[in-house]
Amino acid sequence: MATQIFVNLPVKDLNRSVDFFTQLGFSFHEQMTDENATCMVVTEDIYVMLLVEDFFKTFTKKDVADASTSTEAIVALSVESREEVDEMVTKALAAGGAPSNDPMDEGFMYAWSFQDPDGHLWEVMYMDSSGIA
Repeated sequence: MATQIFVNLPVKDLNRSVDFFTQLGFSFHEQMTDENATCMVVTEDIYVMLLVEDFFKTFTKKDVADASTSTEAIVALSVESREEVDEMVTKALAAGGAPSNDPMDEGFMYAWSFQDPDGHLWEVMYMDSSGIA
């Protein structure tokens, strides 16, 4: 069974992406950062590798999706409260991200989403586990 997860995303401008996610409060592994890639720390077991598109292409024989016009995945992150959902999405929009979907309130679950500068979809969610039957 896996003990860590590394999500790999192609980006057009690595510095712009690092600046964007830094404004959301994320940090990066300096040892895993160069002109082609960086490793964004989500938790001690979850990382997002932001790879310059040409470097990303060396890992696949398929065409790289243009995230600004098509959806290849939705990266969903859980947080500790509804307020943290709103705080992260508000920061993302202020940092240059774009709106994705309106907030979704299912009572026990609350989520809101945004697009990063490359168009990747991010959903931030809070789930009250006591509300799950």
